[in-house]
Amino acid sequence: MANLLELVKQLRDQTGAGMMDCKKALEASDCDLDKAVDWLREKGIAKSVSRESRVAAEGLANITIDGNNAVLVEINTETDFTARNDRFKDLVKDVAAIILANKPKTVEEALALPATEGTVSELISAVSFATGEKMTLRRFEIVEKNDDQLFGQYVHHDGKTATIVKLNGSNEEVGKPIAMQIASMKPQYVDRVGMPQEIVEHETQVQTEIAKNDPSNANKPANIIEKMVTGRVAKALQEMCLVDQAFILDGSLKVSAYLKENNMSVDSFVLYVVGEGIEKRKDNWVDEVNAALKG
Repeated sequence: MANLLELVKQLRDQTGAGMMDCKKALEASDCDLDKAVDWLREKGIAKSVSRESRVAAEGLANITIDGNNAVLVEINTETDFTARNDRFKDLVKDVAAIILANKPKTVEEALALPATEGTVSELISAVSFATGEKMTLRRFEIVEKNDDQLFGQYVHHDGKTATIVKLNGSNEEVGKPIAMQIASMKPQYVDRVGMPQEIVEHETQVQTEIAKNDPSNANKPANIIEKMVTGRVAKALQEMCLVDQAFILDGSLKVSAYLKENNMSVDSFVLYVVGEGIEKRKDNWVDEVNAALKG
């Protein structure tokens, strides 16, 4: 029962659906969270999952660039108060510089790297001890470019969202606007070419079920419903692809048109949202749900 309650909470956080609807969805999908999300969407109870709806831990992300190499790092702590502390900010910058200089392949390798005193792990532990809060090096990604490519970077003022984008071309003014686009609109892919076919198939299946469950479509011809589904799938996939999104600095343009105007293209990007997917508290909510379900 405890496991079901935690799944109900997780599903509710992701979809905004009511507790009982989440319970029904999980029971109908054998407690498979992804299938339960689809069930709620197909019944018209929930919309597509938003990144912002997930529970987040605190901390900071940082970008360090040195020539053709860059690194994006996330370090987590328990409270936003500590994340805004200058000593913690310096820690994140120092760890990013060490990682970029040594290029480890895993977090474990990064933690074992030598720092000013001891290792990276010991450096983090020292700040953790001083603040009284648990701290972890959650993840990092090293990005390399060629001489004929450019980096674009953007870190939101609160340090919670950071992105680095690798572009083909020579117009340096394009990098920051594209990085801001990624941070703001959070695409998952550069374009449809890089999107796995299973993503397309999955969204088509979900939109087909939504159409089937809509009473207003009961008397519509199959070819009309098919066109409707195709249009909805295209719109959903458009939001997932960077180049298909409306450009945030000029809504009359798509990102693809802005890039073309400046003779640029996007090779790849990395986006970090601090604490994404990390749950901070469970106990009190589980008691609340348990009482609601029994009632």
